[in-house]
Amino acid sequence: MSRRVVVTGVGAVTAAGNTAEDTWRAMVEGRSGIGPITLFDPEPYPVRIQAEVKNFDLGERVDPRQQRYMSRGVKFGLAAALEALEDSGLAITEENADDVGVIFSSGGGGIDLVVEWQKVLEEKGPRRVTPFLVANFIDDAASGHIAIATGARGPNMAVVSACATGTGALGEAFETIRRGDATAVITGACDAVLLPIFHATWCSMRALASDNEHPERALKPFDLNRDGFVAGEGAAAFIFEEYEHAVARGARIYCEVIGYGSSNDAYDMIALHETGRGLRRALEAAIRKAGIRPDEVDYINPHGSGTPLNDRVETRVFKEVLGEAAYRCAISSVKPITGHCMGASGSVEALACVMAIRDQVVPPTINYTTPDPECDLDYVPNEARRRPVRVAISTSVGLGGHNAAIIFRAVE
Repeated sequence: MSRRVVVTGVGAVTAAGNTAEDTWRAMVEGRSGIGPITLFDPEPYPVRIQAEVKNFDLGERVDPRQQRYMSRGVKFGLAAALEALEDSGLAITEENADDVGVIFSSGGGGIDLVVEWQKVLEEKGPRRVTPFLVANFIDDAASGHIAIATGARGPNMAVVSACATGTGALGEAFETIRRGDATAVITGACDAVLLPIFHATWCSMRALASDNEHPERALKPFDLNRDGFVAGEGAAAFIFEEYEHAVARGARIYCEVIGYGSSNDAYDMIALHETGRGLRRALEAAIRKAGIRPDEVDYINPHGSGTPLNDRVETRVFKEVLGEAAYRCAISSVKPITGHCMGASGSVEALACVMAIRDQVVPPTINYTTPDPECDLDYVPNEARRRPVRVAISTSVGLGGHNAAIIFRAVE
């Protein structure tokens, strides 16, 4: 018999705020974290905006000597994970350490370290390259560092599926507890790939929103005039815990995790399949596993990247899977607030679902001014909405055809 899984802790570092509560407040208030590029010289690029984390300092939470060799993304992930663990009140001790896992992922890993040390190699020679590079640029560096920092000795891995990475990590954490391999899992994702080489690639793809003069208004999901995404960075973390264990220790429970599905389009490394066949399979699998009816879904936080194809395909999938209930469901993208956090986006957007259930508030899709006839659902334009939220779904898609969906429900 599978075990019930609940959320007992949250943490986040994003362009909108350096904690989960600050990030959520920005989402609800519609305050964008997108601004001019400061991490490198933006002048040579046609697009000069992105969503950067600001005023972040891991401080003394982790030994500064260890931080020296960590990637920027791992630092975000560690901060979010430690916040989530503190929020949960879960103490990891010698007695329970083997039952606490870490499934924490990154799409880009420590690629910033590779860029940094490649420059050292070229300028100063091979003897000056750090021996710690290999252990810190890999995609599972965050899961390793979090385990070391917290003492969690249970199942540990990183699930990598491009921009669906965060949702995949949460889904696998859910499954790990359901099948009895852990009592609790520290889970989530982090990414920090705001580097010149990637920005140049995105510009070459013509995939970026291009309003340099009004950064906070540049990203317009589901709007007729949408023209691309805005790159972001950050992390979000959760404590997933077996229900009975959480109740026994008197934990505050945010909500329950009830369904997860993943799939691949098997079509193209960049473009979604026009029919949304992969995302549809992932969403249908999550709903089937959750044992809910389509008309029970109150809120969907979609991938909502603001690209013409993505938003159109997601809208089509929601209507096909939910039927008429899709028109009664609130749908909103928080990417205009946080930017597209790459591999961390699914975990950041899951935070919106968890908090929407907690507060019974749906965050808005800001910058929505001109309806698109092909995107004809309720995207909660521009202002947060108080409404009952019992069941919330987060969906993600990623390069390589990856799709994932995860479902949360209020605990009654």
